[in-house]
Amino acid sequence: MSHLKPLTLVSHLLCPYVQRAAIVLHEKGVAFERVVIDLADRPDWFTAISPLGKVPLLRVPREGGGEAILFESNVICEYLEETQSGVRLHPEDPLARAGHRAWMEFGSAILADLWGYETTRDADVFEQKRRALAAKFERVEAVLKNGPHFAGERFSLVDAVFAPIFRYFDVFDEISASRVFDATPRVRDWRSALTARPSVRAAVVPEYAQHLRGFLRRHEAHLLTLAGTAARA
Repeated sequence: MSHLKPLTLVSHLLCPYVQRAAIVLHEKGVAFERVVIDLADRPDWFTAISPLGKVPLLRVPREGGGEAILFESNVICEYLEETQSGVRLHPEDPLARAGHRAWMEFGSAILADLWGYETTRDADVFEQKRRALAAKFERVEAVLKNGPHFAGERFSLVDAVFAPIFRYFDVFDEISASRVFDATPRVRDWRSALTARPSVRAAVVPEYAQHLRGFLRRHEAHLLTLAGTAARA
């Protein structure tokens, strides 16, 4: 099917859900084009094809012409796993595969707390979210084995889900130590392994950290006030 156009990943510069799909595409060695949009100023063509008005979207050319539009990151990742050649990113065993899918959803739950952590202006809410994140990573710690990845030696879709989460903390911890991972040494090792992986590094633009810091400034995030506090301590 080399005559078909490449897949197109409709993206936003910071979106962790987009990064999941990009990581999977890189892991499988799939050629794709990337179109970046501004979610604060959505183009008309995007709103016309995005049922939820969110990214990522995957534009998939059809054999007979036209294209299919896939939305929701886990759906896109599962489609790529089922249709693209390259390394397999799900376990073969159905029960193990179901378990991986459950932990992918758990990663999405972590992102829900992380949104509050990074955007709140309120110190009490910030601490509440920090504790919630730490508690969730303690749950993850309990199921990790010897690494370096979620399921051991083999990189999986669960790794693709968690890598963008850890990337946030690469920036957050430069501002102020979060202490979210103090009680989770296996998670810390997992984080380090994913940070160094080429597919994870390639999933964002080189200016990612600057873009994220700009996002925090626009939200007047409480997190930014901690930098000044730490400097005075």
